[in-house]
Amino acid sequence: MSLNVTAVSYARQLSQPEVQQVRAVLAAAGLAMDAESRAGDDRFEVYTADGTLEGLPGGADGDAAGPDRRRAVAGLRRAVADHGVDGVDTAIVPGTLRNAARKFLIMDVDSTLIQQEVIELLAAYAGKRSEVAAVTEAAMRGELDFAQSLHARVAVLAGLGSDVVDSVRAEVRLTAGAAELVAAFQAAGHAVAVVSGGFNQILRPIAADLGLDYWIANELEIADGVLTGKVIGEVIDRAAKEKYLREWAAKEGIPMEHTIAVGDGANDLDMLGAAGLGIAFNAKPAVRAAADAAVNLPYLDAVRHIAGV
Repeated sequence: MSLNVTAVSYARQLSQPEVQQVRAVLAAAGLAMDAESRAGDDRFEVYTADGTLEGLPGGADGDAAGPDRRRAVAGLRRAVADHGVDGVDTAIVPGTLRNAARKFLIMDVDSTLIQQEVIELLAAYAGKRSEVAAVTEAAMRGELDFAQSLHARVAVLAGLGSDVVDSVRAEVRLTAGAAELVAAFQAAGHAVAVVSGGFNQILRPIAADLGLDYWIANELEIADGVLTGKVIGEVIDRAAKEKYLREWAAKEGIPMEHTIAVGDGANDLDMLGAAGLGIAFNAKPAVRAAADAAVNLPYLDAVRHIAGV
């Protein structure tokens, strides 16, 4: 049986020799290419090769069965990782996901949908930015329990007036290409969600402006106009992110094989692993190593080329 896959290579600039080298690596790994295309703008370029892997055990649907599909895709990814082109990232995406009528995109927020880490912006008003940034960095590398680190970082905010939330909200900037990515997915009939270890007070207006289908973050406790240094209710950690991915995708009637998750830190690992396609966005090394694909460009809309939108 055969498996339809698409290889998507992307970089700031793609020379013809680089494209030829990518093509050779794919062919050597067993991909019989059916169609090729190039796209891009002055920010980045993309080379896409549609093809088939032959000789795989068959499933009833005429395509490779589930476990065989995963092994074949993983093998092709390893071959590209071992013999790929320096400075060019290549994602291997099953054709079933690229061609799905409806897809579900879920993203992290801090350092993914937006450029900043909100807890650090808030901590700056308490004179603790560098201290909190060091804890955030360790947590994103997976060296600290996320929930414990969140409580410790939020504690330094105790006593700040709630007006700092408005000040920080004004500092937040979307990542380049974020609005375009959301608009493209929704215009094509797909669902878009974000799930954040940050805070509802910051995320709420962003979600409204983007028209997100689903969103959730932590809730800062505010009493008498002052931050208490605590969060209310369930902490949105790595387990919660996966839980909401599964819950929302099921609500939309979209199978997990047709979901795409994007994130940068260790608390995103569970949802990246559970999704049909997990994409590390300018991520920590451990996250890049675990993800199905990595975008090392500052443009979030590169994801649409990988996902086939």
